[in-house]
Amino acid sequence: MSERATDSIRSRLRASDALALGAHGLRARPMRAVLSSLGIAIGIAAMISVIGISTSSQALVQQKLSELGTGLLTVTAGTGLTGEEASLPQNSTAMLRRIPDAQSAASTALLDDVPVYRSEFIDAGKTGGLIVQAASADLLETTGATLAQGRWLDTAPAGLPTVVLGGAAAERLGIQHPGRLVWLGGTNFSVIGILAASPLAPELDSSALIGEQVATDLFGFDGHPTTVYQLSADAAVTATRDLIPPTLSPRSPTEIKVSRPSDALAAKNTVDQAFTGLLIGVGSIALLVGGIGVANTMIISVLERRREIGLRRALGATKGHIRVQFLLEAILLSAFGGLAGSLIGWGITAATAGTNGWPTVIPPLVLVAGVVVTVAVGAIAGLLPAIRAARTSPTAALSS
Repeated sequence: MSERATDSIRSRLRASDALALGAHGLRARPMRAVLSSLGIAIGIAAMISVIGISTSSQALVQQKLSELGTGLLTVTAGTGLTGEEASLPQNSTAMLRRIPDAQSAASTALLDDVPVYRSEFIDAGKTGGLIVQAASADLLETTGATLAQGRWLDTAPAGLPTVVLGGAAAERLGIQHPGRLVWLGGTNFSVIGILAASPLAPELDSSALIGEQVATDLFGFDGHPTTVYQLSADAAVTATRDLIPPTLSPRSPTEIKVSRPSDALAAKNTVDQAFTGLLIGVGSIALLVGGIGVANTMIISVLERRREIGLRRALGATKGHIRVQFLLEAILLSAFGGLAGSLIGWGITAATAGTNGWPTVIPPLVLVAGVVVTVAVGAIAGLLPAIRAARTSPTAALSS
């Protein structure tokens, strides 16, 4: 009769008993179990937190795009065939409003050599990177920008020196509330409003915006806009984009540049995803190191427990029973690390998302996959030690 047939007759091992035997090995050496699981936990925590932070950031971008829409187009002038700088027509906004499906249009014009300072006593070289722009009345409606404080330019009488500051501009000038004065182009301007951050028109954040009439009266604004914003229905953006250049410059449409700010946000999202893939690779390396640690622990455990193996074999345990015992021990060791890593990864994601004001979004499949992967790593890592334990002769084990 073969040895396998003899073992089958000699004893049987129920699943509950095998599980209890595997857990007993971990309970007998808790410190070793914790340290061995730590490598697995770090790898899983790194992977889940990277994925969680990325998906939370993407959720915020999608939420913003959903709120702001994707129908905003930004129009600027390029250069001519001979390299000279082109300019947009003075009536650009009126021309773009006549395009079918156009909902609104607005413009800003950069005022060269018109700086803005906190007061007249500030050094002229310390501009802080701020720019002064003449803005049309319907800029907020078109770009989706909102006021954090105060009121917009259209509520002030035309021709009066009033200014609305972008959020970054107000911070650099040290202006916290409307009602203060700033030194703009050699004249005191009253701050009547401060903008909130504008995701689709970030150039407004570092701008000091004044009315077109006062820009004409004080600084000789010639009426040519630098940037024109056009808002269309989302479904009509592609067709509208093709119509803008020939509308503004029928003779030289190539001099007109049209961009879609939401595309920039989507591109940023793509870059974030690529970066996430790189960090997941780093987390996988940590997981591999953790698996090697589990294998090392199990090999040492087999060597230390030769007497236990020999005794069990002498009492009737088969080679299969020994293999199952040590394989389950390795799987439980890894599963413990996987659960701990998933919990840590979720905590890191929630803390990061909460700090940045993002929604906490972790795909449930990622959490499940994290635990499944650790179990698989544990099974692979524990396979060789389990086979080695099963091959241990009872006589040699008891005599060692």
